[in-house]
Amino acid sequence: MNTAGSQDTDHSEETRSARVTPTHLRVLVAASGWLALAATALPGSSPLRWIPVLLFVLFGPGCAALYPQPDGLAAGARLEAAAFVAPVSLSLGVLTATALFLVEGFSTAAFLVSLAVFTTVAAALPGLPLPAARRGAAERATRGSAAGGGT
Repeated sequence: MNTAGSQDTDHSEETRSARVTPTHLRVLVAASGWLALAATALPGSSPLRWIPVLLFVLFGPGCAALYPQPDGLAAGARLEAAAFVAPVSLSLGVLTATALFLVEGFSTAAFLVSLAVFTTVAAALPGLPLPAARRGAAERATRGSAAGGGT
């Protein structure tokens, strides 16, 4: 009977270790930039070369800047954060590319290294505060209906 209890404990430890924690997300996001940079060493126009770079530029810096929030995200705030990830990433990419062009130092490697360094540093910090994350989207909806929503 004692062995069944130890099997349950082993199973719960496996379940805990399989769960994605904020630390796992931070490490994954930080490593994604360096993976994209390493992918540029592959030959020619292989999809294994451009897909990691495209995904990193589109989502990496935004994920690092917005996730994970210090207190977690409410249900509505998850949608808000997901909607901001790509625009924030692309904005950071445009700013980086523009700065590199202005100093006449643009190259694929310089661009990806700059974004990878930013992403690695930002992943080590807490995410930017989002309005829905601070107030809670469900709380806002409840207040709106309780106020009568009149004209």
